[in-house]
Amino acid sequence: MAKYGKKYSEMSKLIDKNASYAIEEAMELVCKTSPSKFDATVEVAFRLGVDPRQADQQIRGAVGLPSGTGKNPVVIVFAKGDKAKEAEAAGADFVGDSDLVNKIQQGWLDFDVAVATPDMMPEVGKLGKILGPRSLMPTPKVGTVTADVTKAITEIKAGKVEYRVDKAGNVHLLIGKVSFGAEKLMANFNTIYEVILRSKPSTSKGIYIKNIALASTMGPGVRVATDSITIKI
Repeated sequence: MAKYGKKYSEMSKLIDKNASYAIEEAMELVCKTSPSKFDATVEVAFRLGVDPRQADQQIRGAVGLPSGTGKNPVVIVFAKGDKAKEAEAAGADFVGDSDLVNKIQQGWLDFDVAVATPDMMPEVGKLGKILGPRSLMPTPKVGTVTADVTKAITEIKAGKVEYRVDKAGNVHLLIGKVSFGAEKLMANFNTIYEVILRSKPSTSKGIYIKNIALASTMGPGVRVATDSITIKI
């Protein structure tokens, strides 16, 4: 049986594990019950009624959060020539072509997001087995394979996050920091919720969003009553 720390146990008493809370109350609770001394990250998890084994139900994309993420992601860019200079000017943390590919092949992975210009993809493709399992591979689906590196870098630094359904039909995303407070976190949540709704495959039958839960880093989970969310598309 898992053992929890004293602070976690104390915070857990404030949450009824058998209850689902209205989204506004759930957001307040997740901030209130964070046991961390540091500014914890708040995450949301959606359980979706999709079959990820079907190609047309493999939900994936990216969304810009209006309140940002509270993080300063390390962005690398695979580019050469003028595009490399453009990436550096736009604020990329590391820029390179074959040299950057070699560096990653040797085990370097100290970055959060990778962007690549289309002409670099034959080289970047060599990193598929390394970056793919870590969800770091650039892809046109989320705008990380693009000739407009300035736009990509700016959006990522401003709070753009990727989402992708896992094998069990779940989508996990960060929505900010506890220090944001419930109002800013709600703005981010509402944006994400609408995007998830719009991503519903036409072949998905039955209940689409089955469950939603919120949690802070090292904090207890809070179940959300899906019928408390009024956003429609």
